[in-house]
Amino acid sequence: MSESAYLSELTTDELRAFLSKPPTVALLPVGSVEPHGPHLPLATDSILSETAADRATIALEEAGVHALVAPTVSYGVTDFAGGFSGALSIPAPVLTAFLKAIVDSLQKQGFSHVCLVNNHLEPAHDEAVRAAISGNIHASCACPLERRFARTLSDEFKKGECHAGRYKSSLVLAANQDAGSYQKLSSVSVSLSEGIRGGKKTFLEMGMTRAYAGAPSEASADEGDALYEKLVEMIVTVVQEGLARGGGPG
Repeated sequence: MSESAYLSELTTDELRAFLSKPPTVALLPVGSVEPHGPHLPLATDSILSETAADRATIALEEAGVHALVAPTVSYGVTDFAGGFSGALSIPAPVLTAFLKAIVDSLQKQGFSHVCLVNNHLEPAHDEAVRAAISGNIHASCACPLERRFARTLSDEFKKGECHAGRYKSSLVLAANQDAGSYQKLSSVSVSLSEGIRGGKKTFLEMGMTRAYAGAPSEASADEGDALYEKLVEMIVTVVQEGLARGGGPG
């Protein structure tokens, strides 16, 4: 049996052997192609989701749950980033239908549970992701927008100044990805959550002229590792709740 945590790296025989030892879980990372300032890659949200899912497979194994990371869904609803190069958005119904089809297929393969791991936090995107598993007791969504998990994260995240700032830049560094010249960027005090509540529809309307908010210069890989611990706890909690809800061992 391959020791890879990635479904795509297994052979058909290895996957069959894996599925023969329930409970088995597929962690499906969901991200976006979206501007994250002048320093972070367009794939930032996908990097965060995949890294968190990868690390969660270890914690789940320790809890007696066998988990694999399914291939990442890297496109999402990115309307707030409109006006910046690299904002590749798809309609919410398309995302919902696509994710639902993947979840259904994974479950037909024999996975006990499928957990969508989402770190692209645009409200319409989150709604589209959750709609894909509506009514499916064998599927769940792990996303830090959920209040019980949000309150465990950093002060910058809780203030909503977390688009490519200290929070996401730290997570990118901890994932061993390039964060450009993040040390040279000034802080941008714009709260996305307040802007959304105030009816703003784009980053530009909120005053994010370079597609980032927060303090990227304060980022560190150590802080990113600490944040991933919280994201892993989130995934493990959601998966175990889902297995219990679906009648499987957790």
